[in-house]
Amino acid sequence: MAWKTLDDIDVDGKTVLVRVDVNVPMENGQVTDATRIEKIVPTINDILAKGGKPVLLAHFGRPKGQPVDEMSLRHILPAMEAAFPGRVIRFATDCIGGPAKTAVAALQPGEILLLENTRFHAGEEKNDPQLAAGMAALGQVYVNDAFSAAHRAHSSTEGIAKLLPHAAGRLMAEELKALEAALGHPQRPVVAVVGGAKVSTKLDLLGNLVTKVDHLVIGGGMANTFLVAQGVEVGKSLAERDMAPTALDILEKAKAAGCTIHLPVDVVVAREFKAGAASEIVAVSDCPADAMILDVGPETVEKLKQVFANCRTLIWNGPLGAFEIAPFDAGTVAAARAVAALTRAGKLVTVAGGGDTVAALNQAGVAGDFSFISTAGGAFLEWMEGKDLPGVTALRA
Repeated sequence: MAWKTLDDIDVDGKTVLVRVDVNVPMENGQVTDATRIEKIVPTINDILAKGGKPVLLAHFGRPKGQPVDEMSLRHILPAMEAAFPGRVIRFATDCIGGPAKTAVAALQPGEILLLENTRFHAGEEKNDPQLAAGMAALGQVYVNDAFSAAHRAHSSTEGIAKLLPHAAGRLMAEELKALEAALGHPQRPVVAVVGGAKVSTKLDLLGNLVTKVDHLVIGGGMANTFLVAQGVEVGKSLAERDMAPTALDILEKAKAAGCTIHLPVDVVVAREFKAGAASEIVAVSDCPADAMILDVGPETVEKLKQVFANCRTLIWNGPLGAFEIAPFDAGTVAAARAVAALTRAGKLVTVAGGGDTVAALNQAGVAGDFSFISTAGGAFLEWMEGKDLPGVTALRA
């Protein structure tokens, strides 16, 4: 790989600054989902096992460059202690300067130090070199374990990497390895499933994918825009009619690149968007003028199953229909379960990412069956768009 991991760097007896993502959801002062905290455990435990002293850098919420009490990282200390039973977790009231230096100096072997929210400083999101230098002064080694923040050129993700010996943490390395396997040097044929409401939000993504994959499945409201572009009437369905020329351009680009685009052949339509609404399955060309398309139909799912079965690598971003409410989750669930079965059988390498995607796979009960699920959100999307991620590029230098 083009970046170092924890296996390539000496941390014994050193203070290791670790950029982590612990931006967890909270309600009434309690962490409601500690997944992101649990995911940093392997990296921190490895550093401790190798004799290093982990000092954690992280953001929390959007405080816009000033201290905001409810966005203080001290609120996550109980969840941190639960993730590292028996460990002393210390906290510093700043990520630079006196409070941070004092806390680092007092840190004992086997203990973990969490520094206050990096975004309490306006310089963090501006990638201020002085702020990066203030952070770098606290340690001898920098480890980035926050792929989810790697698309941001911030002081704690990019600036600091220029100032210290650096490496990717276990979670970051796992993510990069999975993404490289999916789009960098994948087993072919490759299929990408892209869903969601609007073509306009995923233009860069679609434009990049048609040059990289063999099959592109388009679902959700985006598919309606492509159907409209081809002269298919979609009734009252969500569709960006002004994006029709752009959709035709993408179809042409795909054709030139040898990428086959798959759109629905049958759809589930309803007159109202609510759980349990009366619905019917019609051919894609027969959507009633007073109805809206809310899911792909069973014939479409069967065709997709054949595509999946003939591929070796799959990337998934976005649902095929309005999966949040039954019965319009059926298409997404059926397709996801088919992909999961192929993955379990060792016939398909599968990588998925994006908030709606993870929620849909959890709903289908198959999230644990995919080869890799990214929780990185924006960074995952920008990687799929073919963009350089500053936090990753800095680790290569």
